[in-house]
Parts: sequence; C-alpha cells; structure tokens
Amino acid sequence: MTSDSATFPGSSRFLRKGTGPASSACESYARREEPGRPGALRGGGQPSKVRTFMGHPMPQTQRLEPPPPDSQVRFRLRKLLSVAKSHKRALILTHDNPDPDAVASACGLAFLLDQAARVHAQAAYGGIIGRAENKALLKVLHLPIVAVGKIDTRHFDLVCLVDTQPEVGNYSLAARAAPQLVIDHHPARPASLLSAFHDVGGPAGATSTLVSQYLRAAKLVPGPALATALFYGIKSDTRDLGREVEGADVDCYNWLFPYVDKQALSRIEHPQVPGRYFAAYHRAYERARLHGKGQGVIVDMGEVYVPEIVPEVAEKLVSLERLRWSLATGAYRGELYLSLRLNDRRINAGRLVREICAPLGGSAGGHGAMAGARVPLSGRPPSKVAEEVAEAFLRAFHVRTGPGVPLVPQT
Repeated sequence: MTSDSATFPGSSRFLRKGTGPASSACESYARREEPGRPGALRGGGQPSKVRTFMGHPMPQTQRLEPPPPDSQVRFRLRKLLSVAKSHKRALILTHDNPDPDAVASACGLAFLLDQAARVHAQAAYGGIIGRAENKALLKVLHLPIVAVGKIDTRHFDLVCLVDTQPEVGNYSLAARAAPQLVIDHHPARPASLLSAFHDVGGPAGATSTLVSQYLRAAKLVPGPALATALFYGIKSDTRDLGREVEGADVDCYNWLFPYVDKQALSRIEHPQVPGRYFAAYHRAYERARLHGKGQGVIVDMGEVYVPEIVPEVAEKLVSLERLRWSLATGAYRGELYLSLRLNDRRINAGRLVREICAPLGGSAGGHGAMAGARVPLSGRPPSKVAEEVAEAFLRAFHVRTGPGVPLVPQT
C-alpha cells in the first residue's frame, strides 16, 4: 500500500520503532513432556495417545519439532518459578472484557504455576465476555477462568497480570494491588519493570505465545482444551499469523497444532450469534463516514449491547480497499469504548490512542496496528464525547474535521 506523508501525522511520538485448576483436574487438562519417551515429541516421534475433553482420541501425526526454547526463555522461566514458589495461592488477572489471547494466557499460566511451582492458581477476569467467539471459547473448552467479582481476592498472596500491565487501568483489582508477575506482549510500561518478575514488550504477537514458550521450556504439554485455547489466542491476535507476527509465534503455533481439538476450534470460530449482532452491524454501516478522501473511516455506534462489538466493527471496516485507518466508538455502561485499526505500518496505534485518550481520563492499551481505550462519560452525552474523540483523531491524522461522506450511500 502506498504511503503519503503529507496526509499522515509526522510527529515522531506516533512512529513505530523499526519502520486455577487443582492437580487432579490438570491431569485431563494437560500432560507432561518427558524426554526419552514417545510423548516427548522430539525429532518427529509420535505422541502417546491423549483423549480430548469429549473422550475421543486425538489424531496421531508425525511432525518435526520446532526449535527448542532458547536460553533466554529458560532463564525467564526459572526466575518466574523462583518468584512464584514462595507463595501459596496465585490470582491471575486479565484485562477487563478479555479477548481469547488474554483468556488463554491466563489459563496457561495457571496450569504452569500449578504444575511447575506447586502454587494453586486461579485465572479471573473483570467486565464481561460478550463476543460470540469469546463466549464459545469458554463454553466449548470449559476453561477454568471465573469473573473476579465471584472470588475473594484477599485470599491470594500472589497477583499476576496477563495481557495487561499496571498503569493501563483496564483491569479490575481492588485498590490496584501491585502485581508481582506481569506477562504481556504489549509495549512495556514503567510500572511493570518494578514487579518481581516481568516479561513485557518482547518479540511476540500474542501473550499466548509467551506462555506457550514457558510450557515448552518446562516440558509441559497442554491437553486439548488448553492447547486449543492457546492456539486460538495466537491465531486471533496475529490475524492468522498475518499481523505483527514474530518467529516465536510461528514456533508455538506449530508446536500447539497437533494437540488442538479441530472440531472444537471450528465451533469457536463459527459460533451462533444473536439478532442484536446483525442489528449492531447494520447500524454501524449506516453510520460509518469516510474521511480524508477515503483514507479513513469513523463510526459512532451509539449504545452497544456488548463492548466487544466495537473492536470487531473496527477490524471489519479496516479491510475496505485503499483504507489506511478505521475508528469505531460505542457507549456501554457509562463509558465510551473506542477501537483503532491501522493499515499504515509507520504509525503506532497504541501510542496514538494513549496520547489522545489520556487527557480525557481514559485508559488505553495496544501496539502497532491495533489499539483500544475506554473513556468515562462522566454524565456527558455519549455522542458529544464520541464527537470529541473523532475530531482529535482527525487532527492527529491531518484530516479536515467535518461530517464525512457516508460509507453506504443513502437510497
């Protein structure tokens, strides 16, 4: 895609660099990789028989093992376990309204701590899980993750954050208790570096990749449910290995694939959706407006039935030919959710969203091509806040503010 520096922000601050289950439950959830046995999967050996959560034997296939985890991964694993082993109960918390990558990495870390550190771990999330694929992920795989509001967080002496970081402000934890473990593939925040263990901002397109690397280094092979979750976490966050993918993502994707329950994965990727889903898309397409001679599209969806529909619409709109960016906003329970997607690799979406939303009191997160935020409405009309946000992005993209041109011509 061609670039036009005159029509995109020239400010360097937006530029991208370089351009808990208990042990008994875990027996059915995963198995240990043991060198010297067929199940070790070294050099293309056949894995021992494993049964899925539905009781059917997994297909047995030969394959070449991806390169083993490097020394840095093994070093980080030892440090992670040394921090965890001095504790008894771990709370592993995702960002609010978690996506598949967050859910999978939380469950994977819970299993790792349970098996390798003998620490009872519970994965939890704040907000809701509303997107059809995300609900199917939990329903089909029966993943051991619960709403944080259903547990007493005072009973845990180890707090872990996955797919989010301190200072981001998009997770639900009373008094913002300082986490001891932080694992996230997004760019590092200063507060993360103060934790006892942190693995943030490294070369990975998904947090599920980081957790999968630890499982490999610990010689733990996930069972079908966890393998499917981690695989889908990588697949969805990297857009089928086509967006911001690193070598580690490909290695873990290939390592997990033989253990994936393919039928379960299909059910997750193609779920049934409610009628409100189609109504939301219909409204989004009617409201979408093109700006900057077709460079970008902005849509204010108004009140939405689940916040996850906002990034889903932004993701769909950015596929429009010749489009460079898409911005979707929607109001939900007193907050304005926004999602930005970019097709221009020169711009860092996460940095741009944080720059715009911080003065509005919003919490934001993201990285190169995608980012999101939520801004408190504080009693203001959602349409006014959405208009303020849209104008800020238009100015950042050096595009004239105004109503724009309808994406779908009115008939």
